[in-house]
Amino acid sequence: MSDDTATRRFRDGVPPRRGGLSEEHLARADSFIREALTENKRQGLVLAVRARWVALAVVAVWLPFFNFRWEVLYYEAAVVVFALIGWAQLRAGRVAASQRELFLIFLDLALLTFLIVVPNPFREETWPTAFQYELGDFAWFYVFLAAGAMAYSWRTMFAFGFWTTALWLGTLGLVVLYGDEIPELSQNLVAAFAGYDRIVERIDPNDPRVADRIRETIIFLIVAGTLAVNGYRNNRLILQQANVARERANLARYFPPTIVDQMAERDQPLGVVRSQDVAVMFVDIVGFTGFAAERSPEEVVALLREFHGRLETTVFEHQGTLDKFLGDGLMATFGTPEPGPHDAVNALRCGRAMLADLEEWNSERLHAGAEPIRTSIGLHYGPVVLGDIGSERRLEYAVLGDTVNVASRLEALTRTLGVGMVTSDDLVAAVRTDADADDLLAGLDSVGLQQLRGRDEPINAWTG
Repeated sequence: MSDDTATRRFRDGVPPRRGGLSEEHLARADSFIREALTENKRQGLVLAVRARWVALAVVAVWLPFFNFRWEVLYYEAAVVVFALIGWAQLRAGRVAASQRELFLIFLDLALLTFLIVVPNPFREETWPTAFQYELGDFAWFYVFLAAGAMAYSWRTMFAFGFWTTALWLGTLGLVVLYGDEIPELSQNLVAAFAGYDRIVERIDPNDPRVADRIRETIIFLIVAGTLAVNGYRNNRLILQQANVARERANLARYFPPTIVDQMAERDQPLGVVRSQDVAVMFVDIVGFTGFAAERSPEEVVALLREFHGRLETTVFEHQGTLDKFLGDGLMATFGTPEPGPHDAVNALRCGRAMLADLEEWNSERLHAGAEPIRTSIGLHYGPVVLGDIGSERRLEYAVLGDTVNVASRLEALTRTLGVGMVTSDDLVAAVRTDADADDLLAGLDSVGLQQLRGRDEPINAWTG
């Protein structure tokens, strides 16, 4: 069975790695990863923006209750601006670096800083700048940080923490250097709290309390860094899940869905070399070379796609493994990766189902004015060797041995005998152990010993 290194490593329980993979495989892998990251980013942005809108709606409703004055309209207008910024972030969100998205995040933080530090122009009272700076409440930055953690990458969360710190401490410097003061407020406090100097320090409206401001930014950086590390961890988990999804999709190209689920739960490596009894099937289109020579490449490819699709479906319906497509045919096995009590039965039923499906397909083709298709099927049952072959750069999970060669020769024998399917006596003997053997073997005719190309000893064969 054709396979790749990453899929083999998935089967063996080893995390996938990029080294040694072909460019085509990397492109397929990256498509899964991009899809996973894109979906995660989209969901995160939607959740973050919805949470923002809900929070802003709550703020817009309770602001008038806490401050029933005309000056509250200033903050209501700010709520609308924040809602619009959220909508713009939803539109600008990208998995890769986006300058627009980074600008909108910075705009969020800058606007919040402005609203906290700069006095409301509609307020009647005049406050010291330091008092406004402290009263603005730095805790609002945590609300934006929490929403950002749902939507942005771990790198952006580090930037979030850095920008917030730079804006807040930069504003602190401006307040210290250029802030307006009302000295009589401090004088009145000293007089009112004479002998209580520490209380005066804590409530002095002209004191920006630099140490407290630095401490709150340090705490904010710690929280932002923690969220960034957690985001990095979640990103790794997403990538691992994307790789698993890709590798399961690769396996689903060869195995039925139920077998893929079983393989995903295995503890033992699939690629361990071993020997076991397996039913092997070869299928081919009779006269395909002449058929293809008379038609356009597009017609040939379209026919092969439908033909292969029908065969693949039938193989999977009978618990078979699609080993490989062989031009105009395929090789399938029954009993891989694990042997079962009905492998030979499944193979025979699959062969007959293929012939029945071909008859139905040919009726459709004749009705459409197309030429009918003839197929040849060879079936054999016996011991094979299973395991990975090839180099580290390109491994193939192979089914090897005389059983495979005999099945291929039996398929070729159909042309000599003029039948659609030739089955070995060994497969028939294995089917006879089934309770429904008589019904299963009905319609098969023994044609005695047949000499196969490249094989010294003849083999008993059946046609049907």
